[in-house]
Amino acid sequence: MKPRLLLPVLALLCGAGLTPAPAQENSGASQAIDLSSGDWEGVVNIDVSVLFPDFREPWNAGAPSSGSGTGFMIGKNRFLTNAHVVSNATKLVIRTTNDPRPHPARVVFVAHDCDLAIIEAEDGAPFEKMKQLTFGGIPKLNTEVIAVGYPIGGERISVTRGVVSRIDFNTYSHSEVDSHLSIQVDAAINPGNSGGPVLQNGKVVGVAFQGYSGRVAQNVGYMIPVPVIQRFLKDVEDGKYDYYVDLAITDFPVENSAQKKALNISDDGVGVMVAEVEPAGSAGGTLQRGDVLLALDDNPVLNNGLIRFEGELMDMSEVVERKFAGDKLKVAFMRQGKKFEKEVELKRFAPYVKLGSQYNMRPRYLVYAGLVFQPMDRNLIDAHGVRDPVASYVFDNYLTDKLYVERPEPVMLTTVLSDEVNAHLTVYAQSVVDEINGVKIRELNDVAEALKKQDKKKDFVVITLLEKGRPVVLKRDLADAAHPHIMQTYGIPADSYLGNE
Repeated sequence: MKPRLLLPVLALLCGAGLTPAPAQENSGASQAIDLSSGDWEGVVNIDVSVLFPDFREPWNAGAPSSGSGTGFMIGKNRFLTNAHVVSNATKLVIRTTNDPRPHPARVVFVAHDCDLAIIEAEDGAPFEKMKQLTFGGIPKLNTEVIAVGYPIGGERISVTRGVVSRIDFNTYSHSEVDSHLSIQVDAAINPGNSGGPVLQNGKVVGVAFQGYSGRVAQNVGYMIPVPVIQRFLKDVEDGKYDYYVDLAITDFPVENSAQKKALNISDDGVGVMVAEVEPAGSAGGTLQRGDVLLALDDNPVLNNGLIRFEGELMDMSEVVERKFAGDKLKVAFMRQGKKFEKEVELKRFAPYVKLGSQYNMRPRYLVYAGLVFQPMDRNLIDAHGVRDPVASYVFDNYLTDKLYVERPEPVMLTTVLSDEVNAHLTVYAQSVVDEINGVKIRELNDVAEALKKQDKKKDFVVITLLEKGRPVVLKRDLADAAHPHIMQTYGIPADSYLGNE
């Protein structure tokens, strides 16, 4: 509902292929467990082989690595774990403490926006009698919970005890842009615990998924609570995952008396000001900047942006969080002193995705005469270490300045593969492409079309770069002649992958 910045201290625990962090000192008891009672029989170890995509040389297969995590049985041959444990996986293997044999597995559903996934064994027979874990509710503050999993430092299952210290709405590190309800526990949840159950009174109250890596606080871990888990499980009941929906608005708290008077807000503690409305979002065309949001589905929105939902004070986004694509949301708001009540149909806001990390996707690209074109997203920005001020501005202000309207998929000239035909053009690497021979470039497919439909009467290919005074110019016949040689020299098997082949 509201875009939020990732706190730099939040880190994923044991994502597949990530180098494990050093184990922290643990104030809670961490020890091997006697499984004779069967209480933790459904907890499994997941070994993962992964292939990290290469966004610097997108025609390459990528870098292989490995990792491990934890999962637990929630149904017949169904195991719940974190999305970051199985992301970019090429091979999955399940092991249990009572049966160390490797059992090949596969991903059934994955939800990167809430860091959850369901996997299954290729042969479910060995798990037919395994005990399934059941779910509880949201644990109360200052109550004890137990994190169960396979952290680094040993091959057997272990347990860490801690106390629930905070229930809040936080950014999930896996996507870096999605925010959901999360629960903080004052116990270290080490690499390898990811995807494991957090239990209270024998029931699952969360899934371990990220930890605190800063020096300010120690022994702090986070878990995904049951409402987020249940929403994921309900979403995939029809055989596919439809992602979270979003109002796509930002808001300001209205707690100053002068602000309240200016906005004609009564002094009853209800109402927040709408700061921004994304035109392509669910609320586009309904809400406007400057409106005062009063209630969501008849739940009053307090001046600080909280809402009393299911008996608890939560971020008002939680009302939207429980809904699905196509659901209706009743919105009560005030505009210029008049009250309105309307319904909006909820949907996913796709531009958010560009700002977050993406997984299980082959990098898209196009190469022409040594010029490499790629669509801009977080994976690309991170891989190339982009420092060009114009490119940085486009990415950082993609939402706030509504740049996605004109450029749904900004395209960058990321690399110039040196050759005589493109000599002295390397200085234009990491620039945003504006036009090619007069064709506006809104997405990567436009690059392919612009090069394909070039006017044969023109002797040059002219590439205009955003906010760059001098265009990139190639002599057409020389560029066409040099292209096969450049492809062979740099070992590029195909000159493009547009994602729609």
